Amino acid sequence: MNTLNPASPTAPVETTKTTTKDKPQRLASLRAAVNRELDVAAPLFAPFAARWDAEADRRMTLRTPEHLKALMKAQTAHTAARSTSATAKSQRTAARAASRNPLNGARRAAATADRAARSTRHSAKAALKAAKQDYPDTLTSVAVRAHAAHLVPAGVASWALSTPADWATWPASLSVALVAVNSAALWLGRRNVKVEVEDGVSAEERRLMERLDPSYWVQHASDEGLERTLTERPEVTAAGIVCGVRLDGKGRSWKWLVSEADAVRRLLGMKTGTRMEITAGSHGDRATIIIRTRSAADGIDLKGWRPGDCWAIDTITGELLRVPLGKRMLIAGTSGAGKSYSARPLLAEASEHADHRLVIFDRKYIEARTWEHRARTAVELDEMRELCDELETEGEERLKDLPRGKDVIDISPRRPRITVFVDEGGELLSDAKTKYEDEDGKKRDYQDVIERLRTIARKYRAAEIILVWATQKPTMSGDGHGLDSQIAGQMSVKLGLAVASQTDAQTVFGRSDWPAHDLPMPGYALLFDQDKGPTQRRNPIKLRFMDAQQVIDLPARPIWSRGAGVPAAQPEAERPALRLVKEAAATVPAAKVEVSPAAEPVTNRDRVLDAVRDGARTNRDIVDRTEINKGTVSKLVKALTEAGELVKDPDAGLVLGGREEATA
Repeated sequence: MNTLNPASPTAPVETTKTTTKDKPQRLASLRAAVNRELDVAAPLFAPFAARWDAEADRRMTLRTPEHLKALMKAQTAHTAARSTSATAKSQRTAARAASRNPLNGARRAAATADRAARSTRHSAKAALKAAKQDYPDTLTSVAVRAHAAHLVPAGVASWALSTPADWATWPASLSVALVAVNSAALWLGRRNVKVEVEDGVSAEERRLMERLDPSYWVQHASDEGLERTLTERPEVTAAGIVCGVRLDGKGRSWKWLVSEADAVRRLLGMKTGTRMEITAGSHGDRATIIIRTRSAADGIDLKGWRPGDCWAIDTITGELLRVPLGKRMLIAGTSGAGKSYSARPLLAEASEHADHRLVIFDRKYIEARTWEHRARTAVELDEMRELCDELETEGEERLKDLPRGKDVIDISPRRPRITVFVDEGGELLSDAKTKYEDEDGKKRDYQDVIERLRTIARKYRAAEIILVWATQKPTMSGDGHGLDSQIAGQMSVKLGLAVASQTDAQTVFGRSDWPAHDLPMPGYALLFDQDKGPTQRRNPIKLRFMDAQQVIDLPARPIWSRGAGVPAAQPEAERPALRLVKEAAATVPAAKVEVSPAAEPVTNRDRVLDAVRDGARTNRDIVDRTEINKGTVSKLVKALTEAGELVKDPDAGLVLGGREEATA
């Protein structure tokens, strides 16, 4: 048969060779499995080994030559006192036997000597006990005597539970078993757990993990006031080192360990610049130490922006985060935190698509100039007032056309989402208080701009007019406050870069446990989305950033204007048809054919002229007819008067000027 033929492919020789070849691998795998199990068991015995070693060290420290000399002297005194006491006791017994009279002089003298000797013996015994405490036996010798003493009760138990033939073996076997258990517990407790980490781990991380090892922690924790705490096996993750801690003792929780953060840093020898977080563990008596030695964003290029790029990356999980378009957002960060650089990818996304438009309010001018090829910008207060008028009118029309049963309009190129970005909101709040003298000689301010922005924040989310407010100082009261309380209440997404204080962080997020004031600078932030609920992760994120030149290099996009194109509320069937001018069509190339005035944008300037043409004679008449803001009307009337298109007649009021009449 083939199975008996050595040359057969199925011969036992081949099987034996294969088994012999795989044997080293199997042994290595078994050895690794055993080591893993021992590493798991080691932390359980680490406290026992630590207490054993601490007691052994204490005893060895006390065993000095001075204490030994005192012990020998106490032993000599105790021996002499015992001898004197025994002699006095025998003499008292002899005196009692010699005389039955208790008042006999010899008998009374013997009794007095016996009492004195016993008192001296008790004093010597107490002194010997104190000397033994000052010069204790080694812990090993104590353990040996304890196991030797175990032979007696073990022998009694074996006599009761076994035959006489087993009396000699049971006590010894039980004692040997206890010695083995004690030795194994000490060996496991002193075992250094080897944590397997990737090759890219740094020397600093290795050092920290060695100190987080239970065998090191329990031996040195008491030096920093962290006794009765025990670490678990540390792990290296994409966010750094993570290690659980067990907390024993009444009243100890993870919050107690937070208060001892400085002691933890001293115990670990952690560098000052290394960030550490202490959070709640899996149980009430557990805590978690997270040492930020690395970030999931390391090695990822977040400079510049192209369509489809992420906005930020979670430094803990590595999750790529997209721009939260369509949500009202508060962006807060102190000077130098990277607020402008990090907001630019958001603005790029908000102005990129055909159904998105960008509007920027900027009292510092810088960001507005950078984005003027992709956004409608307003830097002067009068411009902001006029722009607010257009946004309000647009928002009202959209809400009136919102179909029944829908909460938000559908965006399209004809009716795009409008992202209103207010940069340096603190400057706008401050400048809006500025008083100016209008044409009637009365003092006015620009608080109506702030009020209209409040309306946009409160009312027009359903109309897809979304407010984004950015500020350096997110306080809502006091001098130089950078946030309006009503606007802040409408912000569902809050981005907090590094802020100046814990108070500012609490103002941004509405809660004290989001430590934006501890974030590194620049470009790191905490992101809170109200739609995700209060249990969302507080992981720091690293934001994409763009410099000004990268923004300027972006291609131009359509600029939103209330009068640009066909009004959004006008039905498709009612749109005015484009009418070519015949004379122009005959003489001008097709690419330069003009469009009739009926399709030209209707601006506020045209509306003012039309109102005057229809009989309006005062600024109030124009406001009533056009529903344009009074300040904007005053500004337009002044400009049109200077241009000669309007004339202020002393009797008739406002009338069309010569140039406008000629055009009419």
